[in-house]
Amino acid sequence: MLLKTFGWSFAVTALALVAAVFYGGWEAFGLVAILAILEISLSFDNAVVNAGILKKMNAFWQKIFLTVGVLIAVFGMRLVFPVVIVAVSASMGPIEAVDLALTDKDRYQQLVTDAHPSIAAFGGVFLMMIFLDFIFEDRDIKWLGWLERPLAKLGKVDMLSVCIALIVLLVSSLTFAAHAHQHGGAHADKAETVLLSGIAGLVTYMIVGGLSGHFETRIEEDEEREHEAQRSGKPRSAVALAGKAAFFMFLYLEVLDASFSFDGVIGAFAITNDIVVMALGLGTGAMYVRSLTVYLVRQGTLDDYVYLEHGAHYAIGALSVILLVTIQYQINEVITGLVGVILIGWSFWSSVRRNKALAQGSGTGSGSESGPASLSS
Repeated sequence: MLLKTFGWSFAVTALALVAAVFYGGWEAFGLVAILAILEISLSFDNAVVNAGILKKMNAFWQKIFLTVGVLIAVFGMRLVFPVVIVAVSASMGPIEAVDLALTDKDRYQQLVTDAHPSIAAFGGVFLMMIFLDFIFEDRDIKWLGWLERPLAKLGKVDMLSVCIALIVLLVSSLTFAAHAHQHGGAHADKAETVLLSGIAGLVTYMIVGGLSGHFETRIEEDEEREHEAQRSGKPRSAVALAGKAAFFMFLYLEVLDASFSFDGVIGAFAITNDIVVMALGLGTGAMYVRSLTVYLVRQGTLDDYVYLEHGAHYAIGALSVILLVTIQYQINEVITGLVGVILIGWSFWSSVRRNKALAQGSGTGSGSESGPASLSS
């Protein structure tokens, strides 16, 4: 099972490391290994959240996620995306941007760094919406009940998550503008771009997430009608609707992965500004994140350890805040990775305690409530 799920990841790792040695010697070999570990540590929460969505899709769409999705994740976000950033921010053609990345690596790094505030605003707001919609939903399973119960009551207020995200974005952009003016105004003209990028992240979430949620609801209703029809001796098919639902869930997963990869791509420049080494390292890490997602689905890990999804969403919330803070301040990638690992590790430990308590017939552990695990959408 392990080899079947991670086989492609192991193969890509071997190829990437060999390619790194031929490209830049043992130094490149070490950098690729470090970048792969960085990507995995930063994106573990991504795998847990993805698994909650992917488990609703059939085997065909799981294969699409591991094939087409990997191409988008590895080549799109880890190789093409940094080049597109430079091409847009410097108003140059894509070929010029690639040439710059290969011949003038310091200038290339500077252009990507200059575009970071806009990237962070888009990804920060998108991830914050995922977190807010999760914690404002009333769930049967509650991890931190003392916090989640009152938040679930607040969640009954319409559009509360959108209002909070917009307020946070407005504060971030105004703070960024004030700081830029105070220190010479070098980025003052980008404050408006930051605001627009954050709004674009919000709109993207509402469109893609809304369509995914709509079709998910439709397919659940159709499945219920199918069960009723089967009981009456008239089975119905939901294949067409399942296809639409799966497509929009897949699209949602790709946008989600893109938002998670922003911090990894930007953070990679603290290690190297060589686009080839960066693509090899981050691409290898992305493969493991994809394989881990499928492994969690096939093993039923989210059903066995019911607080993992909670921990992953809290890690998403922390990452969204970190991204928005990095619009103005620099935060070490080690801190970003550790926050996610600690929150998910804590939720895993809480799940183990809960399972032991249930097995002993003494109720649930750590102030939780029993019941079926709920999923984010």
